[in-house]
Amino acid sequence: MPQFTRRPVQPGGLTVALVDGIPLFRDGLTALIHRTPGLRWVGAAERPNAALQLCERFRPNVLVIDSDLDPRNHLSSMLLAGDPMLALLVLVTYAHRTTRYVASALAAGVHGVLLRSAEAGQVVDAIRSVHADRRYVDAALAPMLTAPRGRLAHPTGPVQPPLSQREYQVLQLIADGLENQAIAKLLFVSVETVRTHVKSILRKLVARDRTHAVAVAFRTGVLTPEDGADTNPFSTPILPPEEGSSSE
Repeated sequence: MPQFTRRPVQPGGLTVALVDGIPLFRDGLTALIHRTPGLRWVGAAERPNAALQLCERFRPNVLVIDSDLDPRNHLSSMLLAGDPMLALLVLVTYAHRTTRYVASALAAGVHGVLLRSAEAGQVVDAIRSVHADRRYVDAALAPMLTAPRGRLAHPTGPVQPPLSQREYQVLQLIADGLENQAIAKLLFVSVETVRTHVKSILRKLVARDRTHAVAVAFRTGVLTPEDGADTNPFSTPILPPEEGSSSE
């Protein structure tokens, strides 16, 4: 049997977090995890930038991501690069129910793909499977992974290397119109360090300059409109209530 690098399950159960922009869905998954034995809820994030902080702080066993917030699988690649023990489950919306998206997600390292419309029991099974087996494919999506001759349908075109968390933060601040000196002050680093990050961003995005990098980032899904909803790239993720407190 293949061996995987998993984060050990703590006595409280398999820890689960979510990245989703819909409050009703976040509330629903929170309730599902709370009432399921062996699973423990640790929090949710509304936007990709908050997901980075959420995972860095709580190191969940499994992270569930809405495909609408990771249309090019850049967030998934970045999270896995920073935490190889994290298990990722993507909830595929109707818009992303395509061979190209599903194959791209798995090629990026995502461990499981599940229709967003799945029943509660299937969601729980998928969460457990991506942690235990590092593999889960919804039966409704499985046919998309097989080409007519039985070969896996891979996406075409070059795959961008993922930005680091710091590079992602710098890119967001560039998109907000900040110059290197202002970015350095906000991040408590030197201007030279910011220049180094900018050079790396331009190289990874194959961009001519800062303006072109922002345009490429939005076009390819590295940045999404949700990132612009809050100009603070370090917005606080939604966290579970303190022990003993009421969530009512």
